[in-house]
Amino acid sequence: MITYPSTHGVFEARVKEICDIIHDDGGQIYLDGANLNAVLGLTSPGIIGADVGHLNLHKTFAIPHGGGGPGVGAIGAKQHLKPFIPGHTVAPVAGRKDGAVAAAPYGNGGILPISYSFIKLLGKEGLLKSAKISILNANYIMERLKNDFKIVFTGDEGRVAHELILDCSGFKKTAGISEEDIAKRLMDFGFHAPTMSWPVVGGLMIEPTESEDKLEIDRFIDAFKTIREEIAEIERGDVDKDDNVLKNAPHTLTHCVADEWEHSYSRKKAGYPTNWI
Repeated sequence: MITYPSTHGVFEARVKEICDIIHDDGGQIYLDGANLNAVLGLTSPGIIGADVGHLNLHKTFAIPHGGGGPGVGAIGAKQHLKPFIPGHTVAPVAGRKDGAVAAAPYGNGGILPISYSFIKLLGKEGLLKSAKISILNANYIMERLKNDFKIVFTGDEGRVAHELILDCSGFKKTAGISEEDIAKRLMDFGFHAPTMSWPVVGGLMIEPTESEDKLEIDRFIDAFKTIREEIAEIERGDVDKDDNVLKNAPHTLTHCVADEWEHSYSRKKAGYPTNWI
């Protein structure tokens, strides 16, 4: 089983060579189609060398990723595997009624019209552009944050694919701050945290996709840069290691307007850390 681009957020340059080696030794390739938003119109599971692949609708085709967004989508297979494709009693496949692997033959049918509309409205050129913008957005964030955070993986050209991973584990030693503290502090800026602690322990995996404009991405970057400076304040000893905006985050409105305020930092720093909030 492979994921392309990899879950580490890079295009594996030797992926076709790897698939050839496996095929030469009698193996089959199963491709996780979780990251199709980085390959639309640029390549495909078949070109890469996969024999089977599930083509997720979430993240790539307008369906939410996480938060209840179902990882549903079509299963594609090469011709030589056709006899082994499972059937279904309600919706027979090539006349086969046996071997169903799911009760619902079409997965979550309620979301399929959304993805279908997305594909038809964008068309071939639009899908290609969405892949390019996904890659561009991720690399833009990487370039803006690489001096503030450790970027764990890059490809042969020093770039990422559609996502990037920030290694935040070093902050535990220097400031006692974890990726969870950063995730909680992001809520004070109005952002839900990206994927946390996976696939790298102590990491944050950022997947901007193609759907946010530059203004929103710049706000996101500004939030991370502000948080990095807040960590630096702890590292320098300017603020307390236990009573600081990261450890106490998130700061709810009720908290910020309460009659009593016992923290060493201001209410404004807690709940309104930047001018655009």
